[in-house]
Amino acid sequence: MIEITIYIDLIFLENLIMNSIILYATAVILKVKPKTIRILISSTIGSIYAIMTYITEIGIYSSTISKIILSIVMIYIAFNPQNIKKMWKQLLIFYLTSFIFGGVALYLIYFIKPQEILMKDGMFAGEYVLKVILLGAIVSYIVIKISFKIIKTKISAKDVYCKIRVKVNNKIIETRAMFDTGNLLKEPITNTPVVVLENSLLYDVFPKEILNNTQNILAGDLSGISEEILQEYKSKLRCIPFTSLGKQNGMLVGIKADEIEVEIDDEIKKTKNVIIAIYEHSLTKRGEYRAIIGMDIYQGERLKSNM
Repeated sequence: MIEITIYIDLIFLENLIMNSIILYATAVILKVKPKTIRILISSTIGSIYAIMTYITEIGIYSSTISKIILSIVMIYIAFNPQNIKKMWKQLLIFYLTSFIFGGVALYLIYFIKPQEILMKDGMFAGEYVLKVILLGAIVSYIVIKISFKIIKTKISAKDVYCKIRVKVNNKIIETRAMFDTGNLLKEPITNTPVVVLENSLLYDVFPKEILNNTQNILAGDLSGISEEILQEYKSKLRCIPFTSLGKQNGMLVGIKADEIEVEIDDEIKKTKNVIIAIYEHSLTKRGEYRAIIGMDIYQGERLKSNM
């Protein structure tokens, strides 16, 4: 029988590195920016728990309930979720990442030299563990990236559509929008992000003379607009170039808005200084959505949801 000497400080270091990698991978999947100090504190708590399972025979440390409680505590410390729904989502991704990491590490451990590895309560210790953690992290990251890339190609309708509120002229336009990853529309001079809206949504906000004459405006013909309205809006009008299937060099009339709020799950993502691109027709035949937003607006500043 081979005797293996276990060093508590090495166990602590191995688990600290492993926990940190899993938490950072979880943050990458969730698209959140974690604070390094929170990750380290959370990982340290997990490492202390691992040491306790080695130095004590008390059953509570190895029970399933204790491990679930530990996971919840680590998630709260690392990501500070704002509500229960978000916490369960983060916990689910944390477990998914842990399972992938654990599966890869388990395979690598037995592939290298299983006789020199000690396992207790689902955790490993031994000469090769630190090397396995680093190698396993690389392989697991590749597996996770590929897996989520495949999942993203099958994005559901719930993820495609979202509710938006556009604030302009002290009024609010609320509608359903489609998130288009290929929508890179920006105002060419100021690089301001653009939201495409059906013109029928704008009749209570902007003059009909502008909304009904967008093609003439693009052609430089302003004869259909009264002098009063022209003086008020001339400096606010923008020409937004776009490219779409079947139309390589299109143009839309744009008007500056104050801000746009996008509701995603339980969060509001806000972007200030937005250009409204006026679309003369319906975007869909069935009216599934009446606006289109791009990545810049979709990833706006996060706020607590109050819709």
